[in-house]
Amino acid sequence: MPQTIALVDDDRNILTSVSMTLEQEGYQVRTYTDGESALQGLMAKPADLAVLDIKMPRMDGMELLQRLRARSAMPVIFLTSKDEEVDELMGLRLGADDYITKPFSQRLLLERIRALLRRNDAMKAESNGVVAGGLLVRGDLTLDETKHTCLWKGKQIQLTVTEFLLVKTLALRPGLVKNRDQLIDAAYGENIYVDDRTIDSHVKRVRKKFRAQDEEFAQIETLYGIGYRYKEQ
Repeated sequence: MPQTIALVDDDRNILTSVSMTLEQEGYQVRTYTDGESALQGLMAKPADLAVLDIKMPRMDGMELLQRLRARSAMPVIFLTSKDEEVDELMGLRLGADDYITKPFSQRLLLERIRALLRRNDAMKAESNGVVAGGLLVRGDLTLDETKHTCLWKGKQIQLTVTEFLLVKTLALRPGLVKNRDQLIDAAYGENIYVDDRTIDSHVKRVRKKFRAQDEEFAQIETLYGIGYRYKEQ
C-alpha cells in the first residue's frame, strides 16, 4: 500500500507542484487549502504524514497542529516563511517533527518526508538489545515501540515520533551523555541538517509533557554546552 501524504496550504501552486512530485515518487497525496477542511479530512481518514503551512485561512497551521496532536502522533512538517522564526519555535513546541523555510527545494522536502516516514516505520518495527519485543522499561518509564506508547508511572504520555525517538535514545543508555548531533541523527537520520535549537525545543516539550503528569520528573538532564542524558536510577 502506498503511503499517504496530506498537503495543507492555501497556495494552490505549491499544492499542485508538490503533489506532482510526490505522486511521481509513488505516494498518494491528499490536498487541502485551509486548516478547517484539513482537520475534518484527517480526522475522518488519517494520513501517514502531513505537511502544513502556518499562515492559512479559517484555521492556521498552529491551531490545526494543536488539534491534531490531541488525537494523533502522525509525523508533521511545517512550512514557514523566513521571517517566522517565532512561529517555527512555537510549531516545534506544539509538536511538529520538522520545519522547512519557504521558498524551499522540493528535493529537500522529499528527503525530509522520506526520513520521517523511515523513522516512523523503523520505530514500529525495531527491536534490539535492551528493547525486548519492542518494549523498553527504565524504572518508571515504559516505551512500547510496537504500539507507539509511552507510560510514566503507569500514566500515558502522548509523544510525537520525534519525541518518542529522543526519549528512547536517551533511555537506552542511562548516564551516557548524548550531544545534539547524536540526538539529531537518532531522531532525524544521518545527512539531514537540523538546527541545534530544534532538539532543544523538542526536549523542552518532552519535559513539559512528563511534568504535566509528574511535577517531580527530572530524568532528562541538561549538560550545558555538551548535550543531554537520561539520569541513572
